[in-house]
Amino acid sequence: MHVAYIGLGSNLDGPEQRIEQALTALNRIPLTRLVTVSPRYASSPIGPQDQPDFINAVACVSTRLSPLALLDQLQALEQAHRRRRLRHWGPRTLDLDVLTFDDQSLDLPRLKVPHPRMHERAFVLVPLADIAPDLIIEGTPLQFLLTHVTHGGLRCLSPQR
Repeated sequence: MHVAYIGLGSNLDGPEQRIEQALTALNRIPLTRLVTVSPRYASSPIGPQDQPDFINAVACVSTRLSPLALLDQLQALEQAHRRRRLRHWGPRTLDLDVLTFDDQSLDLPRLKVPHPRMHERAFVLVPLADIAPDLIIEGTPLQFLLTHVTHGGLRCLSPQR
């Protein structure tokens, strides 16, 4: 079994419900089981500011799928939620990112693991630290990464599941 951390985000069409629906759907991916989920957080958008705040969370899954097979399943979930890629860093109904996959480093055309910008984003690192405080990412402790990211505007909305 592999362990993957998945970042979830939504800021359109009932984002809190979208995140909950996505968590249920993650547990239905073949050969995959939802292990734990962070609290939900609200965050200001990155990029264009003329959009609603995001709801974010991080989930840990245990899976027998390969990284690309898991990515395919996540992208199918995004499509089921009518995800449209109209503008870079624009609003979205659902965004699912593979943050880490075991301790692998991948640089493929469709997938880069660990996620290349996660170390810059409090809305990823803070919920990740809620469920995996001792995680090491490419030799760097998550707790160290947390000390180098601005938490501005990040608000916890719910307790851990």
